[in-house]
Amino acid sequence: MPESTEAQLANTPQEKFALIKKNLQEVLNPEVIENVLNKNERPLRIYWGTATTGKPHCGYFVPMLKIAEFLAAGCEVKILLADVHGFLDNLKAPIELVEERVKYYRYAITAAMKAVNVDISRLVFVTGSDYQTTGERGARYFMDLLRLSTSVSGHDASKAGSDVVKQVESPPLSSQLYPLMQALDEEYLDVDAQFGGVDQRKIFTLAVEALPRIGFSKRAHLMNPLIPGLQEGGKMSSSDPDSKIDLIDPPEVVKKKLKKAFCPPKQVQGNGVLSFVEYVLLPASALKNNGTPKFLVQRRDAAEPLSYANIEDMHSDYAADILQPQTLKPAVTDALMEILAPIRTAFEADAQWQAIEQKAYPPPPAPEKKKKVKNLGTRFPGSSKPAPEAANGAGVEAKPDGRVVGDGAQEVSVGKSTEEAMEKLSMQSPGEGEDKGGKA
Repeated sequence: MPESTEAQLANTPQEKFALIKKNLQEVLNPEVIENVLNKNERPLRIYWGTATTGKPHCGYFVPMLKIAEFLAAGCEVKILLADVHGFLDNLKAPIELVEERVKYYRYAITAAMKAVNVDISRLVFVTGSDYQTTGERGARYFMDLLRLSTSVSGHDASKAGSDVVKQVESPPLSSQLYPLMQALDEEYLDVDAQFGGVDQRKIFTLAVEALPRIGFSKRAHLMNPLIPGLQEGGKMSSSDPDSKIDLIDPPEVVKKKLKKAFCPPKQVQGNGVLSFVEYVLLPASALKNNGTPKFLVQRRDAAEPLSYANIEDMHSDYAADILQPQTLKPAVTDALMEILAPIRTAFEADAQWQAIEQKAYPPPPAPEKKKKVKNLGTRFPGSSKPAPEAANGAGVEAKPDGRVVGDGAQEVSVGKSTEEAMEKLSMQSPGEGEDKGGKA
C-alpha cells in the first residue's frame, strides 16, 4: 500500500507516540507506552478484541483504520477473535455456531483491511478459546480467572460490563465473567496496551485496578470514539439492522440504507452520516493519497465539487447549509461503495466464504403456511384429541445480533453436554493459536 507521510515521519519515540494517540478520545496510563517507546528495545504490543457475534459492519472500519496507524508507528498488533466472550454475552454466539463465526470474522476483517489499504502482513490473529479453554494454558487461565474473581466484587464486575454486555432484567452470572476475562486477556496475550471503543472504558479501568491485585502489571488503554448509527440516537450496532451497513451488503442495500439515514439539514451533532465521513472516509482517503485526506462532494448546480481535507470545514459548511443532505448522502454512498466493492467481489468469488456465511448466520426458516382447519363439530372423529407436539420443540431462529431464540435456544447456545461444549470451544489455529498476516 502507499505509505502515508505520517508513517514515514514516525521514527522517533515522540513521533510514534503522536501517531499512536492521534484521533483517540482517551488514553489511560500513557506512561506505559512512553516507557516502551523510549527504551526502544522492542516494538510496542497492542491488542484489539472483537466478540464473534453479529456480522461485522462498516463501524469496524474505525478500529481498522486506527490499527493501520499503530502498524505505521512500528507496533505489533494482535486481533483477538473473542469467541468465548460472545458465548458469555447473553449467549450472542451460540456454541453450535461459534467455530463458523470465528472463520467468518477472519475472512471479513482481512478483506476489509485490504479494502482500505492496510498492510496486514504484520497482524496476528488469535482465537480466544485457543488459550482460554485448551490445554495447559487453558488450565492456567481458568485458575487465574478464579484468582481474579476473588479480588473483584460482583457489583464492580457488573458495572464494568454495563456499557458492553447486553443488559437484561435478570443477567446471567456469565455477564460478570466477561469483563474479568477481557482484563485477563491482556496478560495472556502479553501486550503493553489494549485498544477499543470508549464504551470499553469501565472494563479498562477494572483491568488497571484488578490485575495488580493478583501480581500482573497494569497496561495502557487506547480508546477511539464511537461512530453514531445511521438512525437517530445510539451507536452503529449489529442488533439494529437499520443502524448499520454490513461489510458484504449488496450495492442496492447500501444505497437504500444511506438514503434513509438520519441526516437533518444544518445539524452536525448526532449526524451519523457526517460522523462516518469523519471517522472512516477521510482517514481511508488518506491511506490512498500518501497521507492527505480528500473527500469530494459533487454539486448539480456548480461545475466544481466541494473538496474537503478535514472534518472541521465540512462541519462549518454543513451548519451554514452550503453542504446539504441531498448532496452529502450521494457522495458518502459513492465513497463507501468504492471501499466495499472489493470486499463484495472477494465474497462473491469465494465459495468457501459464502458457505461459512450460511453456516455462521443461517437464515431463518421460511414461515410454514398453516392449513385452515375446518370446524366440523365435536362429533367429528378424533376431534377431542390434542394436536401432537413437535418432536424438537419450535426450533430456533437466528437474530441479526447473533443470538438465537426459540424453544431450543438454550441447548443450541450452551451445548448438550460438557464434552460437547469443550470440543466446540477448543479450536486450534496455526502456530498455537496465532495466525500471521490475516490468513483465513
